[in-house]
Amino acid sequence: MKSTEPKRLYQAVAAQILALIRQGEFPTGARLPPERELAQRLGVSRPSLREALIALEIGGRVEIRMGSGVYVRDDGTGSDNDTELAALGESPSELMQARAAIEGALIVMAAARMTGATLDKLQRCVERMGRLAAAGKSPVDADRQFHLLIAETAGNSVLTRFVGELYDSRHDPIATAMRGHTEGPETWSAAVREHTEVVKALQAADPIAAQTAIRAHLMASEERWISGALKQ
Repeated sequence: MKSTEPKRLYQAVAAQILALIRQGEFPTGARLPPERELAQRLGVSRPSLREALIALEIGGRVEIRMGSGVYVRDDGTGSDNDTELAALGESPSELMQARAAIEGALIVMAAARMTGATLDKLQRCVERMGRLAAAGKSPVDADRQFHLLIAETAGNSVLTRFVGELYDSRHDPIATAMRGHTEGPETWSAAVREHTEVVKALQAADPIAAQTAIRAHLMASEERWISGALKQ
């Protein structure tokens, strides 16, 4: 039986671009129009366009040359089948928005249950992230521990599981590809500063400030992923 799973927006946008390629609008080797122009032509947001182009890059249909543009490639198959896009994962921007909504609610609950011992653990997570970032290593494990610790403190096991699943979606193919274009010591250093603000708000027993800080961090992370994924 054919799957009824809804198509993600980036898949639909990628299909529009593929249609133009197949119609000869953009032949092999051609540079696609600038991002703003292409987004307007397709009637989509720039984040959705960027995700679509990353998906097409994974599929071998375009090549993203940083500082130059996006160029059409010949995948050598001549196939009109774009079902391979279905396996790339959820929209990275939508995932970060979902995390901001869920973790923003959870941190208010966690603030009421916060103890000195838990604050110390959170602080150690941030310090470990800082050391790893400074050494040019990925602090992803310490980052995950930080977010899961807040969720666990809130005391809802279902929502804690959601936080873990959403966090681990960063390893989906499309999110991994986007991070490959954007993630580095500078972005992790910014994340460390944002985590520090979260801890300060929790130490001050200010749940609203904590909520503001965690949401600001997650939306800034989304912006870093999206804005840096396709610099032309």
